Amino acid sequence: MPDAGKFSSDAGASGLRRSDPLSLILSDIHLDGAVLRELELCAPWALRLHTPGLTAVHIVMRGRAILRREGHPPLTLEAGDIVVLPGGDAHVLKDATGALDVQPCDLLPELGYVQAEPLRAGGNGASSVLLSGHCRFDVDMARPLVTALPPLMWMHGIGGSAPPWLAHGVRFILEETARRMPGQQAIFNHVLDIILVEMLRDHVESLPEGDGGWLLALRDASLSAALAAVHGEPGRDWTVPELADAAHLSRSAFAERFTQVLGQPPLTYLTEHRMRVALYLLRHSGLSVAAVAERVGYRSDTAFSQAFKRAHGVSPSRARAALG
Repeated sequence: MPDAGKFSSDAGASGLRRSDPLSLILSDIHLDGAVLRELELCAPWALRLHTPGLTAVHIVMRGRAILRREGHPPLTLEAGDIVVLPGGDAHVLKDATGALDVQPCDLLPELGYVQAEPLRAGGNGASSVLLSGHCRFDVDMARPLVTALPPLMWMHGIGGSAPPWLAHGVRFILEETARRMPGQQAIFNHVLDIILVEMLRDHVESLPEGDGGWLLALRDASLSAALAAVHGEPGRDWTVPELADAAHLSRSAFAERFTQVLGQPPLTYLTEHRMRVALYLLRHSGLSVAAVAERVGYRSDTAFSQAFKRAHGVSPSRARAALG
């Protein structure tokens, strides 16, 4: 079991880790697997799902489904399609007939335990099979990533212009669903983790120049190197010249590009990240407040407490006490 108090800086950030900011950022948000249920649905059917603080996922294994969100046009999902809602926004899934007189059932309670048998719902019409669920992560650590992503990401499956990795992933899940072998839930979890990472990669690569902010920085070789440095060693006493050196830019060019793309100066970003790390450590480790302060780069408990209260509205000790 990994120590909640250990971050990549404790073991020393290798050149590989320092050059891979997406891996470091995904590690920071503590994505700890997925909850999935297999759904066998016959028209007419309707399901609703709202997972605030969690990323909702739907994979259409067979048949079709209509996804509706308030204020948005409906989406028709085909077999092999994957939909990810990073912020878990409220939405409804219905059979392809789109029957309006079917009252949606709440799917969330069905995701609270390990799947034994497929969840079956609906009537006697056309059948569809979905894998639906959510991913768990630390809400505060994940906030920069989730807020930078669109409310919904939709990737088409085996047909059309799907990237090879997605087609292979969906085929693998289809085969696993048909076999019903022991350990299937664990396989679903790991495969879904991989699918989410690949979807993030594809989304970052598809961003147009000048768009995307925080995510666009991951595609910028200079800025991604600086982000990797900050996320790899949040407790280091970073200066703007040191981060500029990691980015292979002059101090002024680095500060200007960082602020333009991420919307805040480098040291402001560093402070906000440190405060997210500090909150996580206070919640999930047995470290003292002084030890947490040192872990995120503060030699003065007073300076740390002031910065923490500015970021979170309460003192470090109160934040820990609130956990009971």
